[in-house]
Amino acid sequence: MTKIDIDNNYWVMRSMPEGSNFSECFELEKENSIEIPKGSILTKNIYLSMDAGTRMIMTDREDSYLPPTPIGEKITGTVLSEVVESENSNYLPGQRIRSWGQWADYSIIDPNTMFPSLVDDSKIDLINYVGILGANGWTAYVGVTETGRAKKGDTFVVSAAAGCTGLLVGQIAKITGCKVIGIAGTEEKCNLICENFGFDAAINYKKENVSNRLKALCPEGINVYCDHVGGPIAEAVYENMALFGTIAISGLLDYYSSSKRSPGPKNYDLILMKRLRVEGFFSPDFYHREKEFNPILKSWLDDNKIKLPFQITKGLKNLPEAYLKLFEGGNIGKVVVEL
Repeated sequence: MTKIDIDNNYWVMRSMPEGSNFSECFELEKENSIEIPKGSILTKNIYLSMDAGTRMIMTDREDSYLPPTPIGEKITGTVLSEVVESENSNYLPGQRIRSWGQWADYSIIDPNTMFPSLVDDSKIDLINYVGILGANGWTAYVGVTETGRAKKGDTFVVSAAAGCTGLLVGQIAKITGCKVIGIAGTEEKCNLICENFGFDAAINYKKENVSNRLKALCPEGINVYCDHVGGPIAEAVYENMALFGTIAISGLLDYYSSSKRSPGPKNYDLILMKRLRVEGFFSPDFYHREKEFNPILKSWLDDNKIKLPFQITKGLKNLPEAYLKLFEGGNIGKVVVEL
């Protein structure tokens, strides 16, 4: 183990958040040295990716995709960073990587458990590796082409459509040849996804009856639904699914803050009546397929077939403000913190 004398500011949880009271539960602390375990890497963080799924590990649930974050421990998430010191010959100082890391100035990365991947930002902005060329892009691609099995002519619906993954899902579904309808929470977002990102229609779930609007927009039913929220929106979609339709679930925003399981859709019986296929999927299941996905996504990016806006908050101290955007509808596209 190597000890480095260096100042490092980092976020911890002092208590489990209730709802979205992050500023009350997060605390910024400082240390003056960092110990690097054998085989690990010390990196200087450049961008911290804000992802709603990390809210699940801020509860005491033991059955999430990751164990709960212990009170007082550094909060973790996806980071883009540069190697400073390395106890691992596969990663050298100066190299840039995307990995799981800490919400801090610096991250300690265990290559065996934290998914480090070397990235080349010589011809593309580094930030794209937590957008189109990162887990959000891979989730969107798999959600449309593999889990969703979308094909030309399908009617495709996506919730949280103005968020990072939702925007990419909609654009990839359009590339596939689908009629795409997005569900979002403001008129601004609804107009944006249609005018700037090629969606065929949008529904403002805060002002419109989602089920009635879907019935009007999808008279022959919905073939594929990419679900990021669950809850009443999912129930409205279930009512309008076509026979033998597919529901691909990669997010459940309505349930992330709860330490208990939430009830399933009231119209669960429609899965049988409509012979629906419902499948959940998580990006860690296909991190190892980056070299397969990114050439495809990069070609679409180069050809202007897909694009993604970034909402950048500068400064580690402002992280709670950035994270809150994910849960209060303040985000369009990808939210990141730049250090």
